[in-house]
Amino acid sequence: MNNKRLDDRYPQYFFFMCAFITVSVAVYFILFIFNTAMPTFQSQGIINFLTGTVWSYDDNIYGIRTFIAGTIVITIVSLIIAVPISVFTAIFLSEYASSNVASTIRPFIELLVGIPSVVYGIFGLFVLENFFQNNIDPLISALSFIPIFEDLTPNRGNGVLLASTVLAIMILPTITSLSENAMRSVPFDYREASFAIGATHWETIKKIVLPTASPGILTAIILGMMRAMGETMAIVMLLGNVGHVPGSILDTGYAMTSKILNDIGYYSAMDGPRSALFAIAAVLFAIEIFFVAAARRIGGSR
Repeated sequence: MNNKRLDDRYPQYFFFMCAFITVSVAVYFILFIFNTAMPTFQSQGIINFLTGTVWSYDDNIYGIRTFIAGTIVITIVSLIIAVPISVFTAIFLSEYASSNVASTIRPFIELLVGIPSVVYGIFGLFVLENFFQNNIDPLISALSFIPIFEDLTPNRGNGVLLASTVLAIMILPTITSLSENAMRSVPFDYREASFAIGATHWETIKKIVLPTASPGILTAIILGMMRAMGETMAIVMLLGNVGHVPGSILDTGYAMTSKILNDIGYYSAMDGPRSALFAIAAVLFAIEIFFVAAARRIGGSR
């Protein structure tokens, strides 16, 4: 009997060790990033580091407000593009499409997840850039009396709008799949009750399904936003990498991930610059941790 109980514990010990290794890797990763970044936080001050606009390796002055602004702008624009398309697609798949149609469409959506970031960047650079330069940018710049639509970089297809459009394509499958799952998890009894009192299908979706699934949809949007903020290669290729705060969606910019990727190869052997670049990573990581906590809280309250 004791041997049988001991045999039953072996799988538990094995699974515990796997979980312990996973947690240890995550903790080590966090400690390594923040420990490497600490000299910069101490020398610059966290507030000055976050709000400063000067980045000079020669003078040992580091401020990342420009990079934070670039990251925030492209993330917001990409969400504005991706969220409506993703949620409407999820509504179609969960509420309107037949099982055959849904099973045909889903693989194409899921395929977008597996495309490497650099391929998205190449697609944006060689396929979309000329199209944006010759067609989209002139069309939007017709609204230049509104500051956010002013074309501040004429004759350039790259910039916030192009980078955000490619980002929107990249995060579309995440938001779509999780939103669809959230809608499908709404009990069918809720729909039947709505139909029983005379509501139409669209009224049922609008007043029953979407409000009930809203925590899951919001979690999907947060996770999509996190991927957009952490994306690197496509942003380096498409955003322009110009060190100023974007003045419009047709302007260029510089994201936090782009700064790390562009500079780490040149300054990884130098303690001060390396610490400064890791400090950018630490700030980005802290933002991601905050949104992970928010997603877990929202998902847990569902």
